[in-house]
Amino acid sequence: MSNRLREVRKVRAWSQERLVREIERYARQHVLDVASTASLHVYVSEWENGRRQIGDRYARILRALFGVTDEELFGRDAQAAAPPEVGGYDELISRIDSARNVSLTMVKTFMDQTELLRTVDRQMGAASLVDQMTGHLSSLEDALTFAVLPETRRPVARALAGAATLAAWQALDAGAVERAWRHYELGKRAAQEADEPMYLAHATAEQAYVLNDAGRPAMAVDLVREAQRLGGSQTSPRLRAWLFAAEAELCAKAGLPDDCRRALDKAVAALPEGEEARDPDMLSIFLNSGHLTRWRGNALALLGDGDALANLYVALDAADPTFIRATSGLRCDLAQAHVAREEFDQAQEHLRQARLLANRTGSVRHRRRIEQLTQSL
Repeated sequence: MSNRLREVRKVRAWSQERLVREIERYARQHVLDVASTASLHVYVSEWENGRRQIGDRYARILRALFGVTDEELFGRDAQAAAPPEVGGYDELISRIDSARNVSLTMVKTFMDQTELLRTVDRQMGAASLVDQMTGHLSSLEDALTFAVLPETRRPVARALAGAATLAAWQALDAGAVERAWRHYELGKRAAQEADEPMYLAHATAEQAYVLNDAGRPAMAVDLVREAQRLGGSQTSPRLRAWLFAAEAELCAKAGLPDDCRRALDKAVAALPEGEEARDPDMLSIFLNSGHLTRWRGNALALLGDGDALANLYVALDAADPTFIRATSGLRCDLAQAHVAREEFDQAQEHLRQARLLANRTGSVRHRRRIEQLTQSL
């Protein structure tokens, strides 16, 4: 079976020697038996040259190290479709009956699993979760596929919308942009099925970041504004503030400074008072005055505004230590603000800290930004 190991490795800027070290580190952490160092060097070379097939044991390790799926590692033919079964009514009815028995307790279990994956992702990064996230989405999609009546479908669709949007952000962080786009589309369809405008608005707004990262910032601004329209009057105050803050960041990246500042003012006006960050109606949203100060600093740094540093250092002092990936982004923002002031020593120190955090989470997206900022020094 052909594979894309060389391409995946180069996205991470890893040498073959680095990959061998990471395989050995992962094996030690998870108490797995792998070949000797010398043999692993041979394996990696032969895997990449197509002279040796990647077995299930090593495929599982590579998926966790790189945050890729089998489809991304081996290509679209990795999972050949099973031949259609003639008849199959008994199996179909069995699955429909099972789906009909999905209770609110089971839906809560699905959502608890999403919450666990969100917490681990926030603290440790997305790469190691690719198998768990793939299985979780598959279970939710199966439950929705074979559920018949709306009273069963809507709760499952709501759970799927939240899980798919989380999976999409994880894929974007891992550099798997096509997977991210497809997961956002899945999340939007599920939100529409569940009749949940807030979930639809959130998935649509996050999808705008895929467009921005792909070099279409103006289209991204249009999409985040469409997300605000989709949420409409049913959007919670905290999510509304989040949508305006996202618009501000994307406007800054699109070179629209006045629009950016207007959106920041709207975000401040919409945000509820108090230190509470979690939106009870939208559990994926974390936003309070501290988070918004960081977001404001990010947008102002992108504009080269001199007020960015003050906002960013306030945000750094108040940063939640469990938000590892967010802190890496904050360090990047600080580096960008210092570069704009030609304070290169300070910028280099923040980039060093950002790189350490990005390496902990395996964030391809942050590493790409770190390299871009490093080249500007």
